[in-house]
Parts: sequence; structure tokens; C-alpha cells
Amino acid sequence: MLTVDFQQRFPISVGERVLDMGCGGGRHAFELYRRGARVTAFDMDAEELKTVQSMFGAMELEGEAPEGSSAETVVGDALDLPFEDDTFDKVIAAEVMEHIPNDMQAMKELFRVLKPGGQVAVTVPSWLPERICWLLSEAYHTAPGGHVRIYTRAELEAKLKAIGFRIDGHHHAHGLHSAYWWIKCAVGLEENDHPLVKAYHQILVWDIMKRPLATRLAEQLLNPFVGKSVVVYLTKPSYAG
Repeated sequence: MLTVDFQQRFPISVGERVLDMGCGGGRHAFELYRRGARVTAFDMDAEELKTVQSMFGAMELEGEAPEGSSAETVVGDALDLPFEDDTFDKVIAAEVMEHIPNDMQAMKELFRVLKPGGQVAVTVPSWLPERICWLLSEAYHTAPGGHVRIYTRAELEAKLKAIGFRIDGHHHAHGLHSAYWWIKCAVGLEENDHPLVKAYHQILVWDIMKRPLATRLAEQLLNPFVGKSVVVYLTKPSYAG
């Protein structure tokens, strides 16, 4: 399930060096690799990165990565990225900033390692769906490593502009997924066998696998109002640095 729009807003060229900062399980990193990027999957969780690296290896064996692409994993801290200035053509930070108390420092690091003229895609949970989750479940946002803030898009963009980025646009995504998290928050986050949770999860899996027209249209209508994520696209001005 991809949040970043690789078709129109964030196209990838073969051989571009791209950082997936806070890659987690690797969903965006894998797509970057398929599209021919020289991708660096970066995260603080060394164990999760082992799984990501294994998947990179399997993709290479299956011929899923074009010639000119490459993939690596790097363990580290988002507040002190272990890369030189102006290293990457593009950067993705998907569902990361809401976990970081010192988010401005993490944003400064993204700006530092991005080449002048390079693009960034930053995604965070949308304000309204996230606010409802917080109201329904204290555990949702107080668990270790959980979310420490709820962004409005205006706040997120203002912080990124203050760092030096130029805002290029935004969109919302995953409108069908908000209700799933509201149900989980209402019945208990650990209640994965609850009938409502199981039933809605099956619908989401079916939608992801089959992508029927009806649910695609429904999500397009829902996204501006209850999209689970908001994606902001940015550029580091070419005169920066």
C-alpha cells in the first residue's frame, strides 16, 4: 500500500539516488527499487532492516529491479543522518515525523542530505482521522514509540518552509483505512480477532489486491475529508546550500 504518488507527483528516474528515511517494513523502498532507483532504506530498527534487505535480495533474484538500480539498508538516527550534504536526488519520509519529538531537527537533516533542486515527499497522519483515534484510544498514542503529535497540514508545511523547503503541493490518501483504525481504537488495539476488525480488514485486503473501480472511486471521494494520510511534496531550492 503506497502513500506517495509515483505516477505524477514524485516520478523516479533510473539511477536516481533516493533515501527512504524511516522506511519501516520497506513498502516505499521496494517500489523505489522496482522503479530503478539507487535506494537507501534507512531506519533505527536493525531487525526490521534485516527483513527489508532480504526482500531486496529476493527482488534482485526475481529480476524485479531494472539495470542501473541498487538497494542498501542503513541503521541510524533520523536526527543525525550518516550521509554527506547534498547526497540524494529525492527523499521520502513516510509516517515518520509524528513519532519524533524533535521533528524540526529531523526536517533539517532531510534538507541537508538532499541535493539542491531535489524533491522530498513527507507523509503524516491527517488531523481529523488521527484526532478521532486519539479520542477513542489512549493506548493508540501513549504506547512506546507511538505518535507524539497530531499535525495540521498548515503546521507541517510551515515547519518545512521554515527549514528552507518550497512547497509544491499535497494530497490525501487511504480514505478507506481511517474507519479500520477507528474500529480498532474503539474495540481495543489488540483485539485483532474482533468480528468488526476482521471483516473490515478483509475488505481492505480485497481492495488492495483487486482494486475494483467502485472502491477506487469511493476512496477518491473520501480522501479529501477522511484520508488517513496527508502527503506534502517539496523541493530544496537550487540556490540552497
